[in-house]
Amino acid sequence: MKDYDERTIWTSDLLPLMTSYNKGKMQHSVWAAEFIESNLEASASCASGIVPDAVLPKRISFRRIWQAKGAKKAASKVFLATDDAVPVICFLILEQKKLLSVGLQTVEINNEILFDVKADVSWSVSAIAAAPVVVTRSQVKIGLLPHLDIIVLSPENDLFLYSGKQCLCRYVLPSWLGESIGFGDGVSAKTDSGFRDLKITGLSDAVLGCINLSVNHSQIFRCALTGKPSSSLANDCIAAIAEGLRSDLYSLFLSLLWGDGHSDQKSSSIHFEWEALCNIFLEICQKPTVVHLKQPKTSESSWEFLLSSKFHKTYSRFHNGITSINRLDLEGIVPFDSKICSEETLGSSCELMVQSLDCLHAVYESLKMDNLRKQDLHHLAVLLCNIAKFLDEKCYLDYYIRDFPRLSTTIGACTTLSSSRKPPNLFRWLENCLRRGCLSTNFDDLPDLIRRDGCSIVSWARKVVSFYSVLFGDKPEGRTLSSGVPCNIAPGSYSSNEELTILAMAGERFGLHQLDLLPSGVSLPLRHALDSCRESPPADWPAIAYVLLGREDMALSVFRNLSSSKELEMQSNKSLISMSIPYMLHLHPVIVPSSLSESIGLENTKIEDTNSVDGSVIDGMEHIFNSYTQLRYGRDLRLNEVRRLLCSARPVVVQTSANPTISDQEQQQDQLWRIAQRTAVLPLGRGAFTLSTIHTLLTEAFTVPKLVLAGRLPAQQNAIVNLDPNIRNIQELKTWPEFHNAVAAGLRLAPLQGKVSRTWIKYNKPGDPNAVHAGLLFGLGLQGYLHVLNLSDIYQYFTQDHEITTVGLMLGLAASYRRTMQPDIAKALFFHVPARYQASYAEFEIPTLLQSAALVSVGMLFEGSAHLQTMQLLLGEIGRRSAGDNVLEREGYAVSAGFSLGLVALGRGGDALGSMDSLVNRLLQYLGAKEEKSILAPSLENHRSAAQTTDGSTSNVDITAPGAIIALTLMYLKTESEVIFSKLSIPQTHYDLECIRPDFIMLRVIARNLIMWSRICPTCDWIQSQVPEVVRNGISHLRDDMDDMYEVDVEALVQAYVNIVAGACISLGLRFAGTRDGNARDLLNNYALYLLNEIKPLSATPGNAFPRGISKYVDRGTLEMCLYLIIISLSVVMAGSGDLQVFRLLRFLRSRNSADGHANYGTQMAVSLATGFLFLGGGMRTFSTNDGSLAMLLITLYPRLPSGPNDNRCHLQAFRHLYVLATEARWLQTIDVDSGLPVYAPLEVTVKETKLYSETRFCEITPCILPERAILKRICVCGPRYWPQQIELVPEEKNWWSFGDKSDPFNSGVIYVKRKVGACSYVDDPVGCQSLLSRAMHKVFGLRTLGESNMIANSHRELDSESVDHLVSTFSSDPSLIAFAQLCCDKSWNNRSDSEFKEFCLQVLFDCISKDRPALLQVYLSLYTTIGSMADLLVKSDSNMCDSLSISSLKVALAYNEAVSSGRLASSGGFVQSIFLSSLRKRCEEILNCSTELKINLRNYLTSEAWPDDKSSKLQKDIIILSWYLKWFSVPSPSIIKAAVEKIKSKSKNSTWAIPLLRLLLPSTHISAISEIDSVFFSSDETTVS
Repeated sequence: MKDYDERTIWTSDLLPLMTSYNKGKMQHSVWAAEFIESNLEASASCASGIVPDAVLPKRISFRRIWQAKGAKKAASKVFLATDDAVPVICFLILEQKKLLSVGLQTVEINNEILFDVKADVSWSVSAIAAAPVVVTRSQVKIGLLPHLDIIVLSPENDLFLYSGKQCLCRYVLPSWLGESIGFGDGVSAKTDSGFRDLKITGLSDAVLGCINLSVNHSQIFRCALTGKPSSSLANDCIAAIAEGLRSDLYSLFLSLLWGDGHSDQKSSSIHFEWEALCNIFLEICQKPTVVHLKQPKTSESSWEFLLSSKFHKTYSRFHNGITSINRLDLEGIVPFDSKICSEETLGSSCELMVQSLDCLHAVYESLKMDNLRKQDLHHLAVLLCNIAKFLDEKCYLDYYIRDFPRLSTTIGACTTLSSSRKPPNLFRWLENCLRRGCLSTNFDDLPDLIRRDGCSIVSWARKVVSFYSVLFGDKPEGRTLSSGVPCNIAPGSYSSNEELTILAMAGERFGLHQLDLLPSGVSLPLRHALDSCRESPPADWPAIAYVLLGREDMALSVFRNLSSSKELEMQSNKSLISMSIPYMLHLHPVIVPSSLSESIGLENTKIEDTNSVDGSVIDGMEHIFNSYTQLRYGRDLRLNEVRRLLCSARPVVVQTSANPTISDQEQQQDQLWRIAQRTAVLPLGRGAFTLSTIHTLLTEAFTVPKLVLAGRLPAQQNAIVNLDPNIRNIQELKTWPEFHNAVAAGLRLAPLQGKVSRTWIKYNKPGDPNAVHAGLLFGLGLQGYLHVLNLSDIYQYFTQDHEITTVGLMLGLAASYRRTMQPDIAKALFFHVPARYQASYAEFEIPTLLQSAALVSVGMLFEGSAHLQTMQLLLGEIGRRSAGDNVLEREGYAVSAGFSLGLVALGRGGDALGSMDSLVNRLLQYLGAKEEKSILAPSLENHRSAAQTTDGSTSNVDITAPGAIIALTLMYLKTESEVIFSKLSIPQTHYDLECIRPDFIMLRVIARNLIMWSRICPTCDWIQSQVPEVVRNGISHLRDDMDDMYEVDVEALVQAYVNIVAGACISLGLRFAGTRDGNARDLLNNYALYLLNEIKPLSATPGNAFPRGISKYVDRGTLEMCLYLIIISLSVVMAGSGDLQVFRLLRFLRSRNSADGHANYGTQMAVSLATGFLFLGGGMRTFSTNDGSLAMLLITLYPRLPSGPNDNRCHLQAFRHLYVLATEARWLQTIDVDSGLPVYAPLEVTVKETKLYSETRFCEITPCILPERAILKRICVCGPRYWPQQIELVPEEKNWWSFGDKSDPFNSGVIYVKRKVGACSYVDDPVGCQSLLSRAMHKVFGLRTLGESNMIANSHRELDSESVDHLVSTFSSDPSLIAFAQLCCDKSWNNRSDSEFKEFCLQVLFDCISKDRPALLQVYLSLYTTIGSMADLLVKSDSNMCDSLSISSLKVALAYNEAVSSGRLASSGGFVQSIFLSSLRKRCEEILNCSTELKINLRNYLTSEAWPDDKSSKLQKDIIILSWYLKWFSVPSPSIIKAAVEKIKSKSKNSTWAIPLLRLLLPSTHISAISEIDSVFFSSDETTVS
């Protein structure tokens, strides 16, 4: 802009416009900003990576659209305003004391709006100050710009209001304002008089209709200029005229409106505002020939009379404001002065009246659709009658009199017939739409304003028209329907017109409250559409649409999936409330149901024995009792039992004699030592049991429960006894058990909640490193929290040189950064792998324990990456040569390297890089394969790993084989590789059995099955097929004469058999992990009982298929290990289920080992883990079977159990916690949307077809655990008590949705359900007997006729009242329904004549609430009372029904009944009883036929077009009945009837054809009315002729 010497003086925040001033040229300019998009530059920038793909670079150009010279200085103020719906830019030029306005025009090209200046659209007025204000049309917007008027301060200090270029009025300050300004009593009269002479000197701070006025005495007043009337009717009429009139006629109307003193006066009332508006039209009607805009002072208008009244002067003194003076009294600003010829004025006035009639009639039709605006409708009808009479519109006048018959006595009739226009009739259009469909209706029955886009005043009627159009066949085309009616339709799928109607109602924000405002008959088709879609609406609708249907359960599910933005949440919540009032305001129960309260009381149940002395010790399981567990287990005490079994924070009971001897004390120490070993492993199970069950507070230190290894002696008054350090090494029971205890505490935290920070972790860091904090770090890492630590924090932990802390930190970091290959973390881990060092590095003495943890951590960090360099390193580590004192831990190190290698190449054996073949060959050599060439690829003769593991010339197979088997297993997991499967063969001969260790055979069985994943079957035959024939034959002859088997090593056969069976069971457990498969459970349970009975016969064996007597040929330790491996596999299958049968078995094994003295650290660890797995996460979590989860489970279940607390030789104990990475929160609970409480609900779960089974559907009761995402296809809420709900899913090989995932269809484990009316929850009514009350409700209501003897009625009066109240509250908690029931059962009604109405109310109430349609109560009562009021008028000659509007609503209801019976509307099982509607038709016709004077009045009306004019009550009744008849039978206006009669008479002399011809000419008129017309116009002619 500098090149042009331009200075920007204003920019718009709404439109892409700016203005500038050139001082050299003395020129103002207006510029339009336009975007220029360069595709070449955009593509080049995106390709180079300079600009992200989501950002498209754009250039902005400014185009000058207007310029004007002559101003020596820049405009002091520039702003936007509007003139005749066109935006204008206003320049306030102080040196010239003028306001220059320039009009803009917009052109839309290629969906872009371009601005330009209209030719010759500029004007100016004198001004020294100006500002935009919102006064005349506050509800109208022009694009993004509100309708802005201009407040102008003239050089003479007068304040004017302009609407565009038209001056509306002048404002002055009140005369009393100066009296309130003074300096006290000492001020002279001259000074006082000076203060009275106030002048406005400036304007500032204009906001909407308010502005600050500065006066000449340094005073500022805040003034309101709002021009919106307080009367809603007046406001609607003015807005409709503004939107419907031409611009010139609207200017004339404004001059008349503001000329009549119509301004915002605080002293004005609603009635005065309406009268003032009516006077504008009435003055034209009364004096049509001479219209003077400037009225003489003698004939004051009612408004002026009010302004000059004493009340107004008194009221104004106490209310600050400014008074509007009649603008027509001001000289020189009258746009229409007295010199205008009267003919031109008359023509404009007549045209104004014609168009005003159309606009006001549109408002009239819209008000008919609102039950609460009937009084406004009557006021408007009076005005419209006067206008119609002035314009000689007989049809219009007759139309309004039919609606309000009593107007006929005050308005009179038209004198001439100058127009035969038929008024639009919205009720007639709705009725025709119901009878013939939308496309067959006459759109002339719709006012033009209703079909005009952007007209907000009649939007109420437009919405109803659009809903009917959509319901009866109209289709959307953009923002309008094919018929041209504007309609906003919410996004969502639909398959029927009813569903599209619901989307239209949601798009137009038409809620249940708005539906209640419609006339009853008009609302019926829309309620029918809602009811037909309520059962099973589409799943992709917005929440508002579900609220309309009364499906708050689905609405809340959608609402919870919306954006987490608080602002959007508040807006959405506000929209939901506005759409659902009053039907979503349910009463939440303040009393918890009894059965649930008993469950809640379990939280405080003490789990100690009766002799417990301390029940307040924190055991880490306090928070396990939540709404999910309470509902799932109910009164079942198994959670309390699990808590008791896994508690390690209290002294354990030791049974001894009351008077112990020395030998007893030694026995006591032995028993305590065995119990202490069991207590030391309890935290592993507790960690699984309490997994992800609490949320921490960042302001508190994290509490780790104590690990108490002491005992309690009940026989000696609960004396506490500790382990004797002189007898046992207590320290070995401290380090790793404390570590496990802290891990369990850390695992309680829910994963990735965003609540754990780096500061909190450092806050819990102790001064000296210990095992507790090491375990806490590992637990936090498993939950993904250690990503908050930076490198300096990690370095500080490593420099502590604390072995167990380093182990926990490395594994925790690897878990938090799993699969990321994060370079910094990788460096920290490789530092602890000496094989990664270069040769020049000095050797570090790193414990083998750390190296093993580092290897597995590297595997988790590089999981699934097939990183070649890392795989080669790990391959060498499997066979690394032993170094010094680490000989005993070489197998554990090799196994860790095998785990790591398998993780890096997880499942990539078939598709990894080509060098995989050489890796496989090397691994096969580690298995003990012969030196010949491998079938995969030739082995590398010169391959030298970093430190090859050899003892002499060959690899030590006993050390390398387990790691190699595990590596091959994970590399070829689920790949179905026949080559690797054949290489991992099971020994088939006696010689091979003696050459391979039995535990290696178990590993081979596991490896073969996991590779051939699809072949695993939960059958006994499949397990037996795993056993080689040589072993099977040898086992089958164990009972025979052993002389024939002297050459056979029976022990080798039995060892192989037991290990093969255990390996197959472990494979089965991994294959069906977390599935709760019944066949797998039974099979594993049978094998566990079989081995248990072989160890020590306890009960009958489950079958005869198992070999007997194997315990004679195998050591007990092997049987025990295989038994517990099967047990833990069983718990993996049933993870999270809390299965009672499995739990009983686990509890028995725990007690058996303690009682029989067979306690072992490893077996107790298996029992503890199995118990935790069975109740994983309190029953809220389970295991997954994806590749990563299987790898973690295999590491956890590695079949080498430790012999003691410090045994890490074959398997690092910390690896037993890696199961956490295999868990998923697939739990689901249902919450009642009305009460907010968790409830039981039946679900139908559909899983896709697999190789094991076809597509299957089964039933679950919530709360429950769902199948995996890979097979889950559909979830349906079923059962008779809750509304159905269906969630369709696409089975994908992905992990379960994480917490807070917006794509999660289950809202993080919650489905909201809505209970049907009349049904109790399964908590309160498990069997369903209480819900039978809904079926027997009619009996309690007593459907006996109320005409029975008073004695019987009185005897049951009390019972009826109480029963109705109770049963209605059973159906619904809606207070309005309960109040209605109490009112209907009022005792005093039996003494009155309202018994029929009471009986009707009871029946209707039962029908509505039993079908869950409470809104129909209003419809039934409205239609019933309509007929009742009509009957009362006949009997009493007096009724509250003084109009015929309800007749139109009744006709629409009957048309709806015909549409349902004919099939035009899909029937949903009788929404409204058709018999009731048919009886209304019959009753209405009976009432009309009962009138004796009706035919006489009808004849007079048809012939003379006159209504009965006597004001007596009897004739007023006749007028009302006549209007009913005319509307009921759709009799047209007399002028139309006479025109039809004349046409018939001119064409045919034969009057016998009159009825068919009248039927053709008057198609909408009922045949009864046609007969009457024939008798009036044709029968009389025949009589005359005869």
